[in-house]
Amino acid sequence: MEISPSKLNTFLFFKLPSAFWSGVRVQAISSEQCIVTVKHRWFNQNPFKSIYFAVQAMAAELTSGALVMMQIKKSKRNISMLVANNNGNFSKKATGRITFTCNDGHLIQDAIQKTIATGEGQTIWMKSIGKNEKGEQVSELNFEWSIKLKP
Repeated sequence: MEISPSKLNTFLFFKLPSAFWSGVRVQAISSEQCIVTVKHRWFNQNPFKSIYFAVQAMAAELTSGALVMMQIKKSKRNISMLVANNNGNFSKKATGRITFTCNDGHLIQDAIQKTIATGEGQTIWMKSIGKNEKGEQVSELNFEWSIKLKP
């Protein structure tokens, strides 16, 4: 089974319903890049009438996590994945449709190859940038992914 936006969005519905009901949707994915959007709505807003930071974090995490899932699947190995750390910067009110993009697919490819070659776990930092409809950056979130071979 190949990973596609529609399969990932179905995965959200069953495995991450809070992201699905908040409006988080995968728009595109390749081995290098993942694009996820979320639209400001009453359901996902904070008291300041912008997208709640946790909803932005779900969308941003999905951009990097989907790339990790895709590369693990391609490796055909039994590899675990876990967010070990994260940080973020919210620089502008997130209103309208926010598009999160992660372009760090190459980092996970290298880490998986090292894990398979050495048998040792690896950690990598992946960045997701959120931009509004005007192309202005509203947030930047970084996720440290830990991967290791399962016994």
